Amino acid sequence: MKSDSRAPLAARLPTFFLPHGGGPCFFMNAPAARAWDSLAAFLRNVPSTLPQRPQAIVVISAHWEAAQPTVTSRVDPPLVYDYSGFPPETYTLRYDVPGSPQIAQRVIDLLAGAAIVAAADEVRGLDHGVFIPFMLIEPAADIPIVELSLIAGLDAAAHLRVGAALAPLRDEGILIVGSGMSYHNMRGFGQSPAAGSDTFDAWLTQTALAEPSTRTQRLRAWENAPAARLAHPRAEHLLPLMVAAGAAGDDRGTHAFADRIIGATISGYRFG
Repeated sequence: MKSDSRAPLAARLPTFFLPHGGGPCFFMNAPAARAWDSLAAFLRNVPSTLPQRPQAIVVISAHWEAAQPTVTSRVDPPLVYDYSGFPPETYTLRYDVPGSPQIAQRVIDLLAGAAIVAAADEVRGLDHGVFIPFMLIEPAADIPIVELSLIAGLDAAAHLRVGAALAPLRDEGILIVGSGMSYHNMRGFGQSPAAGSDTFDAWLTQTALAEPSTRTQRLRAWENAPAARLAHPRAEHLLPLMVAAGAAGDDRGTHAFADRIIGATISGYRFG
């Protein structure tokens, strides 16, 4: 009998919504950095929870908005130090991870298949919503990363559709990560508890762990959730969750991370 020489299919990878912290918080030589130690430990442990090592990673960052979904396509993406007022050492951080024009094109093709027009950006580098958490998750910087923008207008349903279109990547050895924050009211941090954080986090966790069709319905209407606009005066740090949840398909969510940090309840979620 002739043997089948085809490579075995990759194990389906989960998707994640990961809190990425505050600016370069994990890498400051200051006592304030200790507030983020539990999140740092969680991020370092993410690779050990995966069924296999990813061949590439697509990261949807809260810190890039474009008129249409846009993906970095440089082979050697630089870093974008898009934070201000932090210690000098945080502006010399290095993360020399490769990009992948091929993965960028695969993202564009999948979106096109769902009638979503997307574009490549051959100039832009990786912002801190990508390189800061991934310096902990993959410190060797040897798995190619491409960054995908949010869509200007910040419509939840549109980002759920983007995620659904990208779902096939999970069976191709590509990890999909939404990088944001479950709570992002800068005026609330430092209060105890931060305004609206416990109330919104309870709703968000119930939603992330719900049956998938219910999850989608609730996420589409997230602005109607209790304390929604207290937790997110602007939606950009929540919308990476929509992409991760959209790519999850029929997979249920789990509450992967929870802690109170600088007064705010912060959560992270895994799907699949």
